[in-house]
This record gives sequence, structure tokens and C-alpha cells, in this order.
Amino acid sequence: MLTPRDPLTWTPRRIAVAGTSGAGKTTLADRLAERLDCPRVELDSLFHGPDWTPRDSFTDDVDRFTSGDRWVIEHQYREVRPLIAARADTLLWLDYPDWLSVQRLVRRTVRRRLTGAELWNGNREGPLREFFTEEDHIIRWGIRTRGRLRPVIPTVEEQYPQLHVVRFRWPREVEAWLGRLS
Repeated sequence: MLTPRDPLTWTPRRIAVAGTSGAGKTTLADRLAERLDCPRVELDSLFHGPDWTPRDSFTDDVDRFTSGDRWVIEHQYREVRPLIAARADTLLWLDYPDWLSVQRLVRRTVRRRLTGAELWNGNREGPLREFFTEEDHIIRWGIRTRGRLRPVIPTVEEQYPQLHVVRFRWPREVEAWLGRLS
């Protein structure tokens, strides 16, 4: 596993961004796609159909997108992680402290709810009061699933030796790494 300070001896072309809910996967993926001028898709937009129903074409859509030469995508959803990892050359892991990711998740959720922002395929964040009643409310889900990714990434690195895995522990490390990216 690489640290953000290790030399960048390859040119990232197919990049997956991993992290817990609220870590900043989407934001980083958007920035990378713009900086590298490469295609980008938000994985949630492929997964969620209207009324938050899973889309039947999800796996096929991910397969189609990741068959390209250059792209940026989030590394999430257990059923497509192996496909993404097999095709990626770079995996950027946002392994931030739990308090930071939860703080970001809460802030994002509240902002989306208050602005009524449309997310994917007509979906919007549910009422904030559902935090207290719905087990799968995004904030409760994000808190409950905090530690699930930490044991996964080292195994991904073992299974897919072509991957350059870079582990970021703080946002300032991401900024420094991006500054070195041409």
C-alpha cells in the first residue's frame, strides 16, 4: 500500500475512489475527472432508479463504463467492486477518522434535505426526522457501516496486484497528492 508521499511512478488512467459514506468519494472523483479530462460516472446514479429502487441494469452499466481506457468511479457496492478493481489501475482510499466522515455525512445530508436537491433519477433525501425511525436512514447507515471497509482494501490489493493503492488519512494528504498529479 502506498502513502500519499510515495513517488507517483505511474499515470493514473482508470481510477476508483474508496471510502465510507461521507468521506468525499464523489467530490474527489469529480475533481480527478476534471483535472485528468476523463469520463466519470457517479455509481449511485447507476444503482438507484426512481423511488430508490435498484436498477436491473446496474452491473451491465458498470461493466460498460469500466471497459473504457480512462475513467473515474467510486469503489462501492459489493456486487461490482471486483469488476471495478480488476479494471482499475489506481485505487485511492479515503481512510479518514470516523468523526470526520460522519461530520461530512451529516452536513451533506442536511444540506441536500434543506435545498431539496435532486439526487439520482428523481430521488431526494428523506425527511431528517426519519433518522430516529428508519434503520436505513443514510446517517444511521453511515454510522453503522463505518468499519466495514478497513479490512476490505488490503485484500483488494492482494487480489489485484496491478492496483496502485494509495491510502489517505487526512484531506490535506489528498490535496498534496493532487498537487503532484499532472
